[in-house]
This record gives sequence, structure tokens and C-alpha cells, in this order.
Amino acid sequence: MDLNHIELPPFVIADLYRSYLVDSGDTLPGEKASSEETLSKLTMQEELSEWTFLGNNRKHILLITDHKAVTHLPDEELEFLKGILAACKLGMDDVALVNFHHHPEADYKKFSSYFKCKTVILIGVEPVRLGLPMNFPHFQQQLFAGVTYLFSPALNELENDRLLKSKLWVCLKRIFGI
Repeated sequence: MDLNHIELPPFVIADLYRSYLVDSGDTLPGEKASSEETLSKLTMQEELSEWTFLGNNRKHILLITDHKAVTHLPDEELEFLKGILAACKLGMDDVALVNFHHHPEADYKKFSSYFKCKTVILIGVEPVRLGLPMNFPHFQQQLFAGVTYLFSPALNELENDRLLKSKLWVCLKRIFGI
């Protein structure tokens, strides 16, 4: 046997390559993985790949809208939303914008676990549609399960109504400490 043809037993090879770059789902020798754990991992990966949202969620602020015809928001509403965020000293990098129409099966628990929300602003989406065990009126800040919720009218209603905009601004100043 020369240096180019050394045969190592499998346990030695496993010890040499404990860290790996690609997770094949297989376990290392000595580890046990149940089929339930593997199925759970696959299901979670499938769920994560199905989420469509806009933004980077750096400050764990979730904005939920509901529009049938577009992926996230119509352009004019998106520009209006960016203006609101700028007034709050936030940008799209700080938030995640989700269109509830594309995730009708999701509830507040799924949103909270995936987005790690600290604040959720429901824009034209009633709280009970997310499975929240309570319903609250527009512009009422509501704390539930460690998350601050705010229910607001749709952006197209807010844009042309000065009174509604001022009510929203008062709530946002309180939530974000502006």
C-alpha cells in the first residue's frame, strides 16, 4: 500500500469531517435522528421558502396589507408608505411588508415566529383575520404575547384623509418614541 492508496476506516473519516458545508439531512455516526425530526425540518424549510415579503426586517417591524392584484402594494401606496416610514426615521430595510392575500393560511403565531416581530402594523387587515383572540379598533395600540399591534385603515383611505393621517401619526410617535 502506497500513499495514494491508503484506506481509512469509516469512523476515522467521520472524525475528520465532523463539520460540513452542505447539510444532506444525514446524521453523523453515533447520532440518531428520528423521521419526525427530519420531516419537521423539511416542512419548516418549505414554509420558509414560501414567504414573500418586501424589506429586510432589521428592526422586526411587520407591516401586513391585503391586495389581490399586486405582489405587495400598488406603486403609489408604496411611495406613501415609504414617506410614513421616513417620518418615523425608518426605511424598507427596517421593516418587512407582507401581503396577507398571498398567505391567507398564516396566523399571528406563524408571522411572529418567522419574522420575530416586536411590532405589527395591520394596514387594512382586521386583527381577527390573523387569528388574534381579540378585535380592536383603528389606532388602538394593543400589546399581545409580547408584540405591539396597531390596526390602521388601508393606505388608500389614509392618503386623502388628513384626520386619519394625524391619528396614525400620533400612534406611530408613541410606538417608535419619536
